[in-house]
Amino acid sequence: MYVPWVRCNMTEKSAKTNAMRVLDAHGVRYELITFSSEIHSAVGVSQELGYPIEQVVKTLVALRESGQPLLVMVAGDRELSLKLVARAVGDKKVRMASMREAESLTGLEVGGISALPLLNKPFDILVDRRVMEQSHVLISAGRRGANLRLATADLVRVTGARAIEATRS
Repeated sequence: MYVPWVRCNMTEKSAKTNAMRVLDAHGVRYELITFSSEIHSAVGVSQELGYPIEQVVKTLVALRESGQPLLVMVAGDRELSLKLVARAVGDKKVRMASMREAESLTGLEVGGISALPLLNKPFDILVDRRVMEQSHVLISAGRRGANLRLATADLVRVTGARAIEATRS
């Protein structure tokens, strides 16, 4: 059963996001952290909330040569290497999805994309090994202005994310 670290002021069931429902269903403890929905970047979240940038995870949408979408979770202080991602998935090339493509594929706004509400969608979910170095991370709750703080091991277990080398310093 779900036991939150911090009780949230949510009086309506509709206030819960699908990401929170997924974590609840898996019995994962998490903390909801809200901030201005005008912030769309990991750097902005880190600065606003005072969390180290390496603990703020951004979920990026990339496309394989076949068009198959990938969700790649990387620490906010890291830059995705498309060459490393392509190598990890066995393709010659991988490209970043445009903002429009990312929103269309996920049904979520950029700045609110999260792997958690997309578990039953046709995405391969990957996580950069640097994220695995953190005991806890902040990840989007599936909408702008809301992040979830949870144990990294729980995030990886629930999403089934495959750890890869996805970034360079």
